[in-house]
Amino acid sequence: MITVALTFVVLMVLGMPVGYVLGITGMVGMWSIDSSGRFLTMAPDRFFAGLDLFTFLAMPFFILAGEIMNRSGITDRLIGLADALVGYLRGGMAHSNMVASVMFAGLSGAATADAAAFGNTLVPAMVKKGYTRPFACAVTAAGSIIGPTIPPSNLMVIYGSLMGVSVAGLFAAGILPGLLICLVCMAVIAALGRRLNLPKSEHRPSLRRILVAFKDGFAALLMPVMILGAILGGITTPTEAASIAVFYALVMGVFVYRKVGWGDLVDMLVRTARITGVVFLIIASASIVGWWMTFNQIPQAIAAAFLAVSSEPAVIIALILALLLLIGMFMDINALLIILAPVLAPLTVTIGMDPIHAGIMIVLALNISLMTPPVGACLFVLASVTGEKIERIAHSLWPFLLAEIAVLFAVAYWPSLTLAVPRLLGLTAS
Repeated sequence: MITVALTFVVLMVLGMPVGYVLGITGMVGMWSIDSSGRFLTMAPDRFFAGLDLFTFLAMPFFILAGEIMNRSGITDRLIGLADALVGYLRGGMAHSNMVASVMFAGLSGAATADAAAFGNTLVPAMVKKGYTRPFACAVTAAGSIIGPTIPPSNLMVIYGSLMGVSVAGLFAAGILPGLLICLVCMAVIAALGRRLNLPKSEHRPSLRRILVAFKDGFAALLMPVMILGAILGGITTPTEAASIAVFYALVMGVFVYRKVGWGDLVDMLVRTARITGVVFLIIASASIVGWWMTFNQIPQAIAAAFLAVSSEPAVIIALILALLLLIGMFMDINALLIILAPVLAPLTVTIGMDPIHAGIMIVLALNISLMTPPVGACLFVLASVTGEKIERIAHSLWPFLLAEIAVLFAVAYWPSLTLAVPRLLGLTAS
């Protein structure tokens, strides 16, 4: 185990891509079981078996749908609607950023897509209105994790597929926590408004402006309603709903908004293939590590160590959250989810947590890790898009980060916040 752990750490420090790190680490683990190489012959089988799940097909479809909708100018329309609704408040564009993140969440399902889209559009607009660039980036980073919390969410697809938990149930459970993150972050913006002297619009928007903005953004808002309605209503699987979303996005982008040409599809397909390839490589490689961990009964050892500290569910939950937030600061969250979910999920069952509740808690903790230094993916995206330094963004981000961690603990210790919607739809037995 020490050899395997050292292999992982050394390769990560050397900067090797995490998919390769996991694959090599897993094979070192198999070799350590039997130096004759007998177990190494299982590595290719485990590699492909890790991807042999129908639900995983939903990921590239959701990614492609988000790419098409973003390219068709949907982002600007959603920003316009959000600004019409809350732009008149002090710090109005910051509030608009949060509301737009909720709307955009139903299209992308990925925090980095949200950060890139708003980093290119809202951050420059906020700076022009008088906001500091670090604060504008911090607001965008804080809002970006709403994307993979409110469905569709790629992380939920991965978790549900790996752990045998209803993806529809996870999607339903993510709605209230995502909205709560938006409200709490808006409360932080309101609290900072006077102290930072954030800009404020002199006039409230007219009803006509709101109606025009709603009309422009209606087609975009219809897409997440259509996706969720089909999945939660039991009409389609997540994979089928994702393919329908691609068709709808194509129709809107090519024929309605006329912003997407057939030549643009090549670029979007290539980008989708790259993103999907990276994620699938991590999943496949991590399955080798997962087999080695299972063979050596490491999940049982970690669970025993947690239970040795305390048998109280509240303490165990706190330890799980601390572990996820700490390791999430230094590791890709897709790999972290694939490695730790099989370890932590049985532990949550032991303390009596509903599988859907546990899944949302784990996914939300990893989402928050996307905005924590030193390797928060959203921070790097915003830094590259806006040219702002990561440390300056991180400094402005602390009030939002603490607020979202508070939401995480509320979700963890208040099951009804997560399970209310799944119970209403009959998607959970608890």
